[in-house]
Amino acid sequence: MNERFYFRQLLAGRDIATDNPLARQMVNFVYLMGDRETGEAVVVDPAYDVAGIVDVAAEDGMTLTGALVTHYHPDHIGGSMMGYTIEGMAELMELVSMPVHVQTEEADGVLKMTGLDETDLVKHSSGDKVMVGELGIECIHTPGHTPGSQCFLVEGHLVAGDTLFLEGCGRTDLPGGDPAELYHSLHTRLAKVDDNAVLFPGHLYSPEPSQSMGETRKHNYVFMPKSEEQWLSMFGG
Repeated sequence: MNERFYFRQLLAGRDIATDNPLARQMVNFVYLMGDRETGEAVVVDPAYDVAGIVDVAAEDGMTLTGALVTHYHPDHIGGSMMGYTIEGMAELMELVSMPVHVQTEEADGVLKMTGLDETDLVKHSSGDKVMVGELGIECIHTPGHTPGSQCFLVEGHLVAGDTLFLEGCGRTDLPGGDPAELYHSLHTRLAKVDDNAVLFPGHLYSPEPSQSMGETRKHNYVFMPKSEEQWLSMFGG
């Protein structure tokens, strides 16, 4: 472990937004990653309790200098969902102005969901690195759950949003979902991620909050199909 690498996994409804029943139901994870030596950190998918997220970082001696978005759904970046209004990027930007890093294909969805200005966004392609202090966070474009879903790989940590869970993967029956793309994201685009890397998902949908990619590939049923045709026969409906 790189000692200067700062990493926090926060569970909405438990670690932040403790009085929010929707947060407790949705069990979203929010992540903080940064460089301890410079004191800079970025937040991944800020939602439900932006002041609480900022406070956690400050208590750890870190200053938020950017936000990373896995995808545009409101339980990850704020907005309206099922008649609820969820805090997220818009409210965070009122507290701390910062660049918001998105995949190019996801930019329109993020703007519509949050009401941010296009000038707030930094658009990325797969393979780009977001620097926080002296640490580089690699963006991996993993479409399927949404067109511009992305994962973040840094220091053996894979923050996967709703692309991949310890058990299962993201839905493809929502607007922009594409089961064939998700198959290639899981089996091809994420193949570069070593088995020793640790998967950190977007929700607590399993007993454990994280797991090695090797164990995930061994036990998660989404890795059972060995071809796109097999995958679509199982998950394409």
